Amino acid sequence: MNFRPLHDRVVVKRIDAEEKTAGGIIIPDTAKEKPSQGEVIAVGQGGRDETGKLIPIDVQVGDRVLFGKWSGTEVKIDGEDLLIMKESDIMGVLTDVFSKKKAA
Repeated sequence: MNFRPLHDRVVVKRIDAEEKTAGGIIIPDTAKEKPSQGEVIAVGQGGRDETGKLIPIDVQVGDRVLFGKWSGTEVKIDGEDLLIMKESDIMGVLTDVFSKKKAA
């Protein structure tokens, strides 16, 4: 991908929702909601405060994040559907709690 977001913007690729419910019911495409989690593909350098000091972005490429249903702007880059959003639109980073407990 030849795209670098500016300032505090982040490029996210949606992670597709499950095709089945926990009970095994298959969800048709027309009933699916847009997934609200994705993988960070690219990040900008960060925003600037009032004094011009650079404030780095907390998320990194490869992070799995949660964001609001209507967050970001949908774009197509190199034939791939992506979202460009501000870092503030991201609600949090999903971490694998179980693997960290096993390692400890």
